[in-house]
Amino acid sequence: MAEDKPVTLAAIIGAHGVTGEVRLKLFGEGVVSLKPHKVFNGGALTLEKLKDDGKGGAIARFAGVADRTAAEALRGTALTVPRSALPPLGEGEYYYADLIGLPAVSTGGVALGVCVAVENFGAGDVIEIERADGTRFMVPMKAEAVPEWGDLTGLVIDAAWAE
Repeated sequence: MAEDKPVTLAAIIGAHGVTGEVRLKLFGEGVVSLKPHKVFNGGALTLEKLKDDGKGGAIARFAGVADRTAAEALRGTALTVPRSALPPLGEGEYYYADLIGLPAVSTGGVALGVCVAVENFGAGDVIEIERADGTRFMVPMKAEAVPEWGDLTGLVIDAAWAE
């Protein structure tokens, strides 16, 4: 895994009030996944205050953002931390950022393409593989479909799911 690869934890979706607070769209485990981090985007943004908005998002205040105009200027900004700043994973766990970019091969050793996205539509994670010809296919991130994954192996996809 690329330890310094930036991982997006949230995005600023607009101003909140007139004193420089911003509204955040959260990715991952919600506010709890942001709390351990105070510095984002390589030091460009320092978190001063964070609270749950009760609707699945959060309200934040960053150092140097003193009014609504400054807060609105941040709209669309992704809040990133280095991959190395994230907690270690347990057996069988993964961060989406670790899967994206991994090469995919079939259980028979045939190159299938590269993982370009990880989605979750409610029934579990689904990886999207882009073939060399630009076509894409999706595979559930379950042991029967993806028996192996990792930095050294890439994604090994059961041949039956690659058709």
